[in-house]
Amino acid sequence: MLVAAAACPCPPLLVPEVAAGAAPELDAARAACTDALGVLAASRPDLLVVVGPDDGAGTHAYLAGTPGSFRGFGVDLDVRLGEGDGDGDGAELPYGLAVGAWLLQRTGWADAPVEGRGVGEVLAPDECLAEGRRLAARADRVALLVMGDASACRTLKAPGYLDERAAPYDAEVARALGSADTAALRALDPGLAHDLKVSGRAPWQVLAGAAEVGAGLSGALLHEDAPYGVGYIVATWS
Repeated sequence: MLVAAAACPCPPLLVPEVAAGAAPELDAARAACTDALGVLAASRPDLLVVVGPDDGAGTHAYLAGTPGSFRGFGVDLDVRLGEGDGDGDGAELPYGLAVGAWLLQRTGWADAPVEGRGVGEVLAPDECLAEGRRLAARADRVALLVMGDASACRTLKAPGYLDERAAPYDAEVARALGSADTAALRALDPGLAHDLKVSGRAPWQVLAGAAEVGAGLSGALLHEDAPYGVGYIVATWS
């Protein structure tokens, strides 16, 4: 059963070595993520699953110890998803899960075994919900670290340019994550999310599915901002 969740943004810029001179601009987001991981630790989970965006149309499991890297962003920095040996087939974490692994390493996570789940951007809402239900049944006490960004269309200089729908979209997502509103997350439209370059839609709907049965969690919004024209939201459910 799901006992706690944290929603965090997943831009590689969250890693100071990647952000370089711009690192202080995301200090508040990093601090909020640290606080969110504290909520997960306090829930005493038997298992932590890091859920984040992935390539492809389906889902992909990443075992404990799967490596990730920020070398593609010009930084000689490697991470691992918890303690373990990975799956031995050369799999590497997608960037969103690599940021999640970095957050766990940064805070010294040692409170429960860790697994990863990559979720394809185009995965249908019903499939996301079903995946969430499966994850919630993986142990008696399951916590989720849900990685994903809101829209990338908040300003003229944003990666997706300015779209007037972006700010209202992000505000509704922040409200839903901050109040543990699973119905609002289930209702997120994949087409609109694609238009607004939202990487978090599918992971958030996995979270909604995980919270369907017996969770009874309340939410708290810890951070919401849009530096570089991209929506970054940090929230906890406990």
